[in-house]
Amino acid sequence: MASRISELVLECRDPELLARFWCEVLDFVELDRDGEDIEIGPREGFGGARPTLILSKQERPQPERTRLHIDVNATDRDQDAELERLLALGARPADVGQTGEETWHVLDPEGNVFCLLRRRLGPL
Repeated sequence: MASRISELVLECRDPELLARFWCEVLDFVELDRDGEDIEIGPREGFGGARPTLILSKQERPQPERTRLHIDVNATDRDQDAELERLLALGARPADVGQTGEETWHVLDPEGNVFCLLRRRLGPL
């Protein structure tokens, strides 16, 4: 077996805000806290098929340097419906130099862009 991703770390100003956002987007729960850092992940906990997210408090994240990029896929709706849901949760469109021909949307809830892909994945 090769290595696999087990955790993704996002530097952010407001771990509480992003924990709530990503828990809603991914149907995650809070797993652990270490000071101001919050780890969220699948209900079954760390080590499963999906990586956990650690939201790391940084007073001054470097907005010009995205330290992590996440791609998400809708599991129970099409891309347009999921885009509407993510925008309602607080994500905003982000311009990272797209041409307009992409099949994905670049979004940003708070200084860490991610992409909503077109392909729909089944739930685990």
